[in-house]
Amino acid sequence: MNGYERITAALNDKKPDTTPIMLHNFMMAAHEHGVTMKQFRNDPQVIADSFINSVEKYEYDSILVDIDTATLAGAIGVTVDFPENQPARTHQGCLENLEDVKSLKPAKIGQYKYIQIWLEAVRLLKEYFKDEIYIRGNCDQAPFSLASMMRGAQNWMFDLMMAEESRIIELLEYCTDATSQFLKLMAQTGCDMLSNGDSPAGPDMISPDMYVKYALPYEKKVVEVAHKANLPYTLHICGNTDLILDKMLETGIDAIELDYKTDIKKIFDIYHDKAVLIGNIDPSGVLAHGTVEDVSNKTLELLEIYKDSNRFILNAGCAIPAETPSDNLKAMIKVAREFQIRC
Repeated sequence: MNGYERITAALNDKKPDTTPIMLHNFMMAAHEHGVTMKQFRNDPQVIADSFINSVEKYEYDSILVDIDTATLAGAIGVTVDFPENQPARTHQGCLENLEDVKSLKPAKIGQYKYIQIWLEAVRLLKEYFKDEIYIRGNCDQAPFSLASMMRGAQNWMFDLMMAEESRIIELLEYCTDATSQFLKLMAQTGCDMLSNGDSPAGPDMISPDMYVKYALPYEKKVVEVAHKANLPYTLHICGNTDLILDKMLETGIDAIELDYKTDIKKIFDIYHDKAVLIGNIDPSGVLAHGTVEDVSNKTLELLEIYKDSNRFILNAGCAIPAETPSDNLKAMIKVAREFQIRC
């Protein structure tokens, strides 16, 4: 099997010849290609070449095309900082008062420079790898997360507790439209999968009841957009998601990308026969700062839990730091490749 076939097998509950591997490694890929994050984010060919070199070096199966953590927010007017050697970031929202949502102009995210660069990079990668390597077109923020960026995290939390519900919903609908636009544009690149992140929607930030009321319905809507484009969809939420694992499944996702902080046995119990787990090695404590032995042991521990399920794709639980030692990543991949054969 090639990489595309291994990932496809996992999504269809078929046994692959060896453990499928997808890496959330855009910062590491840029670093190892010898470019700054500024150079990376501004040139689709540099983005593509960084990932191509990474695949050739580590021989994994699927590229998760991520570029920044605030691109969609920037496309709808949030002020974005662009550090030379770090991903872009936001510090405050663009919507000073929630009441102002009623006067927002319709989002036109396709006009934003960095959206177009992201899309072109995915097109280049798909053109280069064809059906040899699986291409996941990430689309930045899910609606709840995007709303948090528009209002600023602190203001958004206050809104959820105190503001008029109709205004909250109006903002979430606006953000759903913006997220859906990105998904539809990404689907046109020829990518094999779509995804979003919705980390502020996790229990580290809001209650499970708030998740069900204000995040889940809009996650469902973007999953439907992906499925209408005939593409599988992955949702990512950081932190410990134990309390909402069952609810996240109600979105209709095909795969879930979860942090190492979530109980892997609970993930297995709920998801092993229903949706694919992508993850969930600790990207910082283990991959970036652990020893080769640490990485090997944690990888083996995860694989043992999932050994009786085909619905598994190995990855870190979140973005892999740029400074991650090459030997650590190679160790994770080596253990995974040999495990399936041994079983």
